[in-house]
Amino acid sequence: MYARRRGTVNTTMIQSFPARRTQLNQMEIRRALPVREHRLVGPWCFLDRYGPLTFTDDKPMDVAPHPHIGLQTVSWLLDGEVLHRDSLANERMIRPGELNLMTSGSGIAHSEETPPRSTGRLSGVQLWVALPDAERHRAASFAHHSDLPRLRVGEGDATVIIGALDDTRSPAQAFTSMVGADLAIRGKAVVPLRRDFEYALFVFSGSATTENETLVPDILYYLAPGRDELTLLSREPSRILLLGGTPFGEPIVMWWNFVARTHEEIAQARQEWQRRERFGEVHGYEGPRIEAPALIGHAAPNPAS
Repeated sequence: MYARRRGTVNTTMIQSFPARRTQLNQMEIRRALPVREHRLVGPWCFLDRYGPLTFTDDKPMDVAPHPHIGLQTVSWLLDGEVLHRDSLANERMIRPGELNLMTSGSGIAHSEETPPRSTGRLSGVQLWVALPDAERHRAASFAHHSDLPRLRVGEGDATVIIGALDDTRSPAQAFTSMVGADLAIRGKAVVPLRRDFEYALFVFSGSATTENETLVPDILYYLAPGRDELTLLSREPSRILLLGGTPFGEPIVMWWNFVARTHEEIAQARQEWQRRERFGEVHGYEGPRIEAPALIGHAAPNPAS
């Protein structure tokens, strides 16, 4: 079901948007955000789901060095391992239940790859958070969090990846009012919400019902502001990603790996990447970096939410 963001939309209904299938090298990706009707959900502007998959001698995750501006990358694994390297000389493995959080600010480059020794499994999600105008030119940084807080939500647990859920707050640095949480449920879960937040749900595995809607994998479910809680019922062990935040309120321009405000900023960032300026070098990755695609036409802002 597709519904327009503006106009006569019933804000109590749940809107659903099937993820788009695409390829990242040899790995299939289901891209759930952005969608035309919701370029952002709070500050969340990108959601790529990969796996679950098993392999032997392959290297399914192999993303060569590439640049970012104006965003945070939130890397969250359900299974397997991914090795992160960046132009600040950080090198860090991420495993299930751990968070790699990279704040690009005015510019950073990084690579992500399956390590030489791995479990032969991979399942996870790559998320982006748009930085507000007051923070998007800050110095780049990277943080790894191996111990994230959890709270009980009825017959389930919520791991708070970033932001806050009820009174439970992640140690990860956030720059807007927001939440990202991994819900593990079986039975009845009652999830506390904020009335001023808009939310998205994305099922990793299993299924659940809420408000006469059955939630299944590979679909983005959008909830407009106005709810105090959400009741989820699941007859099987299920994992569900909850994203939310106050509507972003700033128009953004998204192109390739950049989040900016104008076409000119995008064009300048592209040019500097091609000239090997601004972003630094990623050391340790074996292979060439990713060159920027051609910038065709004029990159226009997405409307503020």
